Amino acid sequence: MRYVVAVAETGNFTRAAEQCLVVQSALSHQIARLERELGTKLFDRTSRRVRLTPAGEAFLPAARQALDAAERALAEVAAASGEIRGPLAIGAISTVTAVDLPAVLERFHARHRKVRISLRSGASLELVERVRQGTLDVAFLGIPVNARPKGVRGRELARGDLVAVVALGHPLADEDDVDLLRLSAEPFVDFPAGTAARAQSDEAFVAAGVRREVAFEVTTVNFMAGLIRQGLGIGMLPAAFVPELRDLSILQVRDAPARMEYLIWSRFPLSPATAAFLSALGISAAESSKPPNGDE
Repeated sequence: MRYVVAVAETGNFTRAAEQCLVVQSALSHQIARLERELGTKLFDRTSRRVRLTPAGEAFLPAARQALDAAERALAEVAAASGEIRGPLAIGAISTVTAVDLPAVLERFHARHRKVRISLRSGASLELVERVRQGTLDVAFLGIPVNARPKGVRGRELARGDLVAVVALGHPLADEDDVDLLRLSAEPFVDFPAGTAARAQSDEAFVAAGVRREVAFEVTTVNFMAGLIRQGLGIGMLPAAFVPELRDLSILQVRDAPARMEYLIWSRFPLSPATAAFLSALGISAAESSKPPNGDE
């Protein structure tokens, strides 16, 4: 099953064999043996590429689940002996400030050397869905203060207002503070419509009864900051995060939208590595096993 997953992910028998630390002939032989046992081919092979057959597409998710279950069983046995091991998949938005995530990961890695940590950056809604599906164990989000992701467990980490961000030579750069009505006259750089990061600002402008133009939709803070520096638009970002941005003017907003940083974890029974990571963040076993949001 590991060989099948490796070939499916790499699309190449040679690279899959290298990834699995075996010679290609051994990998090919084992896959052929499995195909004989199943009575069907899992891959269509040509001289140019390798593709999953419909049977292979059906087999792959179950194979991944079986491998995950086997690894989880080994991790549980190790935990019973006092050793934490296994994978830990973390998701995070790019503007996390409530915790020093690199420092937390460094300390956790130093204490649990056999835990394989992976980190994926993304939008909050995407991260929520991945935690629901079990492809991420925990995720750090940035969401409106009235939002609570459903089907996951979670805890609020911090909340604060957004501030306006403009180029140094912008006409607003010398202002101490502004309101949403004044900002609405400017073109905006913001995150894509429909994302949690965008919703914070959209909801605030709707509540204030004013409309704005979002001329540039981007997915990263660095890209947003670059466009703002060039004077192409203005933006709104968490007050706790903007000190990391250089060469920009920061304005307080009198009727600013609020934003919350929120940690979520799976509603499924926690792996030993996930439980240990939550414990490192000060989340007890009792809190981590509460019913998922929306199911209390």
